[in-house]
Amino acid sequence: MDWRNEEFDLGGVNHLALVCADMKRTVEFYTQVLGMRLIKTLNLPAGSGQHFFFDMGGGNALAFFWFPDAPDPVPGVSAPVTVPGFGEWTSAVGSMNHVAFNVPEERFLDYRAKLKAKGVKVSPIIDHDDSAEGVARELHPGVFVRSFYFQDPDGILLEFACWRRVMGQPGDIRHEPKTAADRTGLRV
Repeated sequence: MDWRNEEFDLGGVNHLALVCADMKRTVEFYTQVLGMRLIKTLNLPAGSGQHFFFDMGGGNALAFFWFPDAPDPVPGVSAPVTVPGFGEWTSAVGSMNHVAFNVPEERFLDYRAKLKAKGVKVSPIIDHDDSAEGVARELHPGVFVRSFYFQDPDGILLEFACWRRVMGQPGDIRHEPKTAADRTGLRV
């Protein structure tokens, strides 16, 4: 039986809205490289920008704003500098670190090869497990998700991930949440 939120009947992500520097380039990447379907375009009032929506599947959409006066990104602050496996991937509080697309495990390696064939730089495969490092050296039954990362033309960190088992099982929730006081470099 599936768990159900009794407080709010949430049905997944309606859309995630990001900001791009070049809407044409963004449309080309998400439609031609990732194969998403453009489903809605809007020009914002008084020339203040554009808002375009792409179908991510499952009734979920990925949206982009284009603003003529948007500030440039600040890698390492507004978004990661690069992808895990190639360098620094932390970002600031309140930033969007990455978007993970759910893909079928049986197509995972094929999708990685397809992206590479299209000239997209992809990270090494990361097999996430419950070890101290959080990453397995080789695929084993304890790996709960496999993933690899790549970036869109604006440097937005994207991930293709496939769950290997149902989450929320005994042992999956075992860490005490950190607080703002646990952060390093805080001014008190």
